[in-house]
Amino acid sequence: MGLVWGSSFFLIKKSLIAFSSQEVGLLRICISALAFLPLSLRYFKRIKRKDLVPLTVVGLCGTGIPSFLFPLAQTQISSSIAGVLNSLTPLFTLILGILFFKTVFSWSKVGGVLLGLLGAILLILYGESMDGAVNIYYSLFAVAATICYATSVNTVGTYLKELDPITTSACSFIIVGIPALLYLTTTDIVMIVQTHEHGWQSLLAVSVLGLVGTVISTIIFFQLVQLSNALFASTIAYVIPIVALAWGAFDGEPITIYHGIGMLLILMGVYLSRKQSITSISKT
Repeated sequence: MGLVWGSSFFLIKKSLIAFSSQEVGLLRICISALAFLPLSLRYFKRIKRKDLVPLTVVGLCGTGIPSFLFPLAQTQISSSIAGVLNSLTPLFTLILGILFFKTVFSWSKVGGVLLGLLGAILLILYGESMDGAVNIYYSLFAVAATICYATSVNTVGTYLKELDPITTSACSFIIVGIPALLYLTTTDIVMIVQTHEHGWQSLLAVSVLGLVGTVISTIIFFQLVQLSNALFASTIAYVIPIVALAWGAFDGEPITIYHGIGMLLILMGVYLSRKQSITSISKT
C-alpha cells in the first residue's frame, strides 16, 4: 500500500504532461468507476437506504474531490512535496474525529497534531529549494485533499463498518463515477491522446493510477480502516512520503533538507498522535 500510494504522485506528474489537472482527475475517476462497474452491479443491492449518504460522502471525499485537488496542486508544486503533505491525512483524521466523530481527546494527540502541522508549514514555506518557496496557494490544494481523505476515513469507520470493503468501494465509486463518465463525453481527451506527443504515455500513467493506485488500493484501504485506523496510520503513513521522495529524486526533483525536516516533523506528529491507540492494539 505504501509503495502504491507513494508512487501515485509520480504518476500524476507524468499524467500532467499531456492532460490538464481537470482531465487527469476526470480520467482517474472514470477509469476507476468502469473497473468497479461489474462489482457495483453485483453489490449495490446489499446497501441500505441509510448507507447512501455516507457512501456519497466517501465517494466525493475519498476519491472524487482529491482526484482533482492533487493534480491541481502538482501543476505548481513538486510530486515530492505533494507526497509528504499527503502524510497529514492521519492528523486531520484525528482532528475531525475529535470534532465530529467522538474520538477521545488527549493532550498528547494535540501535541502530535501541532508538531505535524509545524512540519507541513516548514515544508510549504521552504521545501521547493534552498532559497525559494513552494507556491503556498497550490500547496493548500494538497492539504485540502488530505482533509477530504480524513473525512472519508472517519465516515467509513463510523457509519459503514457493516459493509464489506468491496461493497463500500464499488458503490461509492459508481456514485461519483456516473456523472464523471457523462462529463467525459463532452471533452476532447481522445483528440489529445491522438495528437499530443506524450498523449499515450500520459494515458498509461493515469490508467495505472486509476486501476492500481485507486481501485485495488481503495479496497485494501477500506479493509484496513475497518480493521484498525491506528495500525493503518502508523504504518502506511510512514512509507508514502519516503516513496514519493524517492520517485522525485529519481525524476530529478530538487530534494532539500527542508523535505527531510518537514517529513520528520509530520511523521513524529503522526506517531505521537497515534501512540496510545497503537499501544492498546498491541495489548489486545
